[in-house]
Amino acid sequence: MQYTLKKSLGQHFLKDENICKKIVEALCQSSFNNLAEVGPGAGALTKYLIDIPHINFKAIELDDEKVVYLKTTYPILQDKIIHQDFLQTMPPFEDEFTVVGNFPYNISTQILFKVLDWKKQVPVVIGMFQKEVAERVAANHGNKAYGIISVLIQAHYHVEYLFDVPPSSFNPPPKVDSGVIRLTRKDEPLVVSSDKKFIALVKAAFNQRRKMLRNPVKGMFEPAVLQEPIFTKRAEQLSIQDFADLTFKMK
Repeated sequence: MQYTLKKSLGQHFLKDENICKKIVEALCQSSFNNLAEVGPGAGALTKYLIDIPHINFKAIELDDEKVVYLKTTYPILQDKIIHQDFLQTMPPFEDEFTVVGNFPYNISTQILFKVLDWKKQVPVVIGMFQKEVAERVAANHGNKAYGIISVLIQAHYHVEYLFDVPPSSFNPPPKVDSGVIRLTRKDEPLVVSSDKKFIALVKAAFNQRRKMLRNPVKGMFEPAVLQEPIFTKRAEQLSIQDFADLTFKMK
């Protein structure tokens, strides 16, 4: 059975068996009962995932054609595919579950924000991203790639950059390199005065990342607080803990 590639869905199908095996190997370094694959596409990774013993597996796929292709090619998937847009779907399991995928590049950051909404249920994520996005998620403060997504993800997860993936590993080859990262949920989440304040502060700070912190966040603090030395730094110089501590001084 044939299938077509849909550019509108950001589809680049993995064809490199060694990369698939490396992803599964990384996945199996932690134990899990439930596994959700995001965007299985033509099943390059799926065919390895369904062989992992003693787990419950679900795949979330939006593309009608791929759903038919997967069910025809891998009959075991008949009742394991959630035919929906991942960004609109409910958690695929009631208990904790691990998330894996060669994430569609056009929604990869949105996928991570969706995982953040589910963080109480998702202890581990292993995902393939455009390399630039993977590096941003993994970046530490002081690094040019460090930004909103670095801080919001690392507030809840340890991030490891696992390995690069060249364009030749895909069909069609994307114009950029890719990278695989692992997110492991922190035992002790960051203590903030409120998630809402933390997110608002981080977004405001990085929206004018070249300026001293006191400029973009001045409406959030009393004038006396803004005189503290930390407000002369730029957003990328602040650690995640710095942002967390500042939430307790906000109006």
